[in-house]
Amino acid sequence: MVDMLVRLYALPESAQVYQEVASHGVTLRRARAFEKHTVAEFARKHFSAKWVSEIEVALTRQPVSCFIATRDKAILGFACYETTMRGFFGPTGVEEAARGMGIGKALLHKSLEAMRDIGYAYAVIGGVGPREFYEKACGATVIEGSDPGIYGDILP
Repeated sequence: MVDMLVRLYALPESAQVYQEVASHGVTLRRARAFEKHTVAEFARKHFSAKWVSEIEVALTRQPVSCFIATRDKAILGFACYETTMRGFFGPTGVEEAARGMGIGKALLHKSLEAMRDIGYAYAVIGGVGPREFYEKACGATVIEGSDPGIYGDILP
């Protein structure tokens, strides 16, 4: 899977994306350090142990580099940045039942805006699965020659 590059200084407007998510009763916010076990368990249940490791790193950063989407005190999705490598976005995931409400796109935008706000001009989305999503959501472009990139020697 290839990496993609995002120009943070040219992000699309996100207000409408956030309004759409809010219209479904979803709150977007940074996870809090004392919620690490809850966010990690969500990732373990819906995604993978490797993502749990990355979430645990994100929850130790200051500021925390993990955004979550919640509704009725339940996590629907998450997005992290600066976990495996500096300047990298991911991992990110939305539980299957909550897909289609724009949560993934909103969490992506929150994270990319946070990266821009701390001084990055570009972000790397590592090991991309849904290329078309990232192209459309934030104008990401493929980094040629980036497969397998930093993910070439992964332990089981």
